[in-house]
Amino acid sequence: MAEPDAVFRGLDRYISSVRNEFEDLLGQMVEVPTISMEPDRKPDIERGAQLAASYLTGIGAGAEVVSTQGYPVVIGRLEQNPAYPTVSIYNHLDVQPADPTEWKRPPFTFFKQDGRYEGRGTTDDKGPAMTAMLAARYAAQQGVPININFIWELEEEIGSPSFDRFVKLNLPRLKTDSVLVSDTIWIARGKPAIPYGLRGLQAVTFTLQTGAKDVHSGLTGGAARNPIGELAQVVSECYDARTGRVKIPGFYKDVVPATAKEVKSFIDSGFTVASFMKAHELKSVRVKDAKRILKAVMSEPTFEVHGITGGYSGPGVKTIVPFRAEAKISMRMVPRMDPAKIVRLVRDFVRKRNPDVKVNTYGTLKPYLGQFSGPYADAGRLAMRFAFGKDPAFTREGGSIGAVVTMQKYLRVPITFLGLSLPEHGYHAINENFDWCQASGGIKMFVKYFSEIAKLKSA
Repeated sequence: MAEPDAVFRGLDRYISSVRNEFEDLLGQMVEVPTISMEPDRKPDIERGAQLAASYLTGIGAGAEVVSTQGYPVVIGRLEQNPAYPTVSIYNHLDVQPADPTEWKRPPFTFFKQDGRYEGRGTTDDKGPAMTAMLAARYAAQQGVPININFIWELEEEIGSPSFDRFVKLNLPRLKTDSVLVSDTIWIARGKPAIPYGLRGLQAVTFTLQTGAKDVHSGLTGGAARNPIGELAQVVSECYDARTGRVKIPGFYKDVVPATAKEVKSFIDSGFTVASFMKAHELKSVRVKDAKRILKAVMSEPTFEVHGITGGYSGPGVKTIVPFRAEAKISMRMVPRMDPAKIVRLVRDFVRKRNPDVKVNTYGTLKPYLGQFSGPYADAGRLAMRFAFGKDPAFTREGGSIGAVVTMQKYLRVPITFLGLSLPEHGYHAINENFDWCQASGGIKMFVKYFSEIAKLKSA
């Protein structure tokens, strides 16, 4: 077992020495289009899983590609001594689709320049996964008294449909003392952030069919029902699009408002309205108050319309009355909200206003709320300060990670979020990127975190 000072003495040299290796590993992984949302990418998913397993074998870990009902999960273990505590690192290696016509460069061709890396998956979540892996290797080489598991999923971007069964069937070999998730985002560069909560997600469609075909509006207009117009009316009755406020009775009943202490920590994340708008390329926002925006995206539920389809969408105007329309909708939910209850409320509300509208559900992710304080939060705080020179803000993530809820359910251990992504890295966006500054700081952060939690079992 190495002395703590010895662990950190050579860390900066190690980080400098692995830059080329990091870039090579990330580049190879980015160029495998592991798009879980597209069924014809299954061979690429399998290829990505095998490549990932070879990475883990390459750092001295035992590795296995575990089949599931859907896409596989790659697991690995760096074991030094069974008596040492175990931390399990979760990342996902599947990515969002990418339209090449929208990108400056081909999305699955890795590009690097001056410490900046472009390509789909660089920040979400292949870059952070490679960062954590290289830190784990160093910690093991230096004799930090800890065992490290890797859980690399390949279905996160489609809601982790096979992950629950995977964890349930593999509980003995997933046994751990804690979980580390590196799939979250800071609010501003230079200001570290540790999320401790995630919003849940419930997707639905509203579908209305009023005929068998599109019909001539001159012959039928005024008599034929227009499903697009009727759906638009139902949606407008569900929520106020100008404020985002949901008008469905009971929707907010179980919402617990963020405390003043929590909101202060949100503000301490370095958030500004101007930087928020710039990072997401927004021309305007609903409100200009920073505190109000942060509460809206971190600790309050949402109702969002993602698309309305039906009728004619070509150039000009085709004078028809459509026979069918569909609205695609999702609701983000905060802790204590129950997705099943929300679906019942929505169905009842829509049925009363238009009984012909069918509400179908797609993908359910429950919300998550972890610890704002305690030994693991303290270890995360120390690690962030050690690597980046500043205490982190504790925030809540506006997005969802279904695997986290599953791990909380079955593993029943503390879960810590130490992400490295930044708003300008383009999560799910065109020209996604990552950078060496965050990766090199991340290696340093993870090594410090491993060192800190290694002390907890013996304390």
